[in-house]
Amino acid sequence: MLDIKSALTIAGTDPSGGAGIQADLKTFQEREVYGMSVVTSLVAQNTIGVQAVHHVPVEFLEQQLESIFSDITPAAVKTGMIASEEMMHCVAAALRNSKAIYVMDPVMYAKSGHALMGEDSRDALKTHLVPLAALITPNIPEAEELTGIHIEDENSMKAAAKIIVREYGAKAVLMKGGHMEGAAAADLLYDGSSFSAYSAERIQTKHTHGTGCTYSAAITAELAKGKSLQEAVRIGKDFVTDAIQYSLQIGKGNGPTNHWGYRLQGVPVQEEQHNEVY
Repeated sequence: MLDIKSALTIAGTDPSGGAGIQADLKTFQEREVYGMSVVTSLVAQNTIGVQAVHHVPVEFLEQQLESIFSDITPAAVKTGMIASEEMMHCVAAALRNSKAIYVMDPVMYAKSGHALMGEDSRDALKTHLVPLAALITPNIPEAEELTGIHIEDENSMKAAAKIIVREYGAKAVLMKGGHMEGAAAADLLYDGSSFSAYSAERIQTKHTHGTGCTYSAAITAELAKGKSLQEAVRIGKDFVTDAIQYSLQIGKGNGPTNHWGYRLQGVPVQEEQHNEVY
């Protein structure tokens, strides 16, 4: 029998397989942790956009969490789409009773721009879940929504990061810079005392569906295996960069990232004239 660490994703679905729970489970598998999932919302979406959303009843969400935590103790947990304040209360209660490392991907919008969280829920996110997080991984629009700061350069990224940690109570924040201008996609990790930079060449492709989910899931997997926060972010950055570099031209819109892209290093890829963001 193999002694393997487990990781749990609590998020919405993506039937097209590029984002949400499906992307998280693919990433967990590639990073060699045992993946588990609790569904918050059933999302009808594809590479073009979101067509419909159905939120599971809070009672059923609670039952799913009880099924996991009463039997298998995850080493790390990540959350993605959590649409309502009632769901956040439920998830927070489960996390408070667990010793699992908690990574929050504050999913507010789909790649298509479709809102996945109500405005009232954003305040609840800051109140109930952010203080429990070992790491929160917002992109620039999400960080702006959380802090009210207009982010346009490294200084404003750092200012927003300090608010999320010092005022909202997260232990650390990874500010993802994919939405910024420049030749590099540069991210900043703030652990409450210092900043660490993680940069990769900006890849010209529109096929970036699920990058945020994939990035945070890779970090979660590495934390589950006992890596330090800095090392987990470095591995996650490399993993998602390869996933974008070798992204998949599937569907009629923004195609998905490639969760086995890291295996293809050195293989030539066709260049496209589009910017990636994550």
